[in-house]
Amino acid sequence: MPAEIRQYVRPHYVFVGHAAKRHGTKSSYLCQCVNGGVPRLSATIGSVTHMANRTHRYEAEVTWTGNTGSGTSGYRDYARDHDVTGVEASGKPTILGSADPAFRGDPQRWNPEELLVVSLSQCHMLWYLALCAKAGITVTAYSDRPDGVMSENAEGSGVFTEVTLRPRVTIAEPSRVGDATELHHEAHRMCFIANSVNFPVSAEPTVTASA
Repeated sequence: MPAEIRQYVRPHYVFVGHAAKRHGTKSSYLCQCVNGGVPRLSATIGSVTHMANRTHRYEAEVTWTGNTGSGTSGYRDYARDHDVTGVEASGKPTILGSADPAFRGDPQRWNPEELLVVSLSQCHMLWYLALCAKAGITVTAYSDRPDGVMSENAEGSGVFTEVTLRPRVTIAEPSRVGDATELHHEAHRMCFIANSVNFPVSAEPTVTASA
């Protein structure tokens, strides 16, 4: 590996959020590191000052567009297509939604399961970038390819059993690769979405620095 490039050996972290703990997940740690790694947690690196007891409301409009002429007269007689838009002329682009193709959805449109996985990735990334900025770590590139697993139950319902994040991060300071990797723990701890789900969220981060 060239001297100007340093890459942290990618660990595999299984994070256990507060919501998972409430639902009976047994863990006394913020995260558990598997595949032989040993996590090092830091309460001070990249800490962000925040105000307690604030509430935030989020709104959108979801409109079903799949009436093919006979409504829901039969399970096969309607499309699952719908539009997700902002409210009150927000100017946000429309998200074209549908169901998972396994449930007669349009594979060219986003389904709710994909959007849940995406929301975990987005939330983790945004917290991570903020924490790095606070810690004096310059992130120059960030990408992720998350995936989630949903298991169907006998009666047709289902539940997510896991989501895995695979963030690939490039930073400007080779000496901060270890610190930058640690901050994935804190990003998970702070993530609003991860704190709201009751299934494990894993991460396989790769942090690379170029001089």
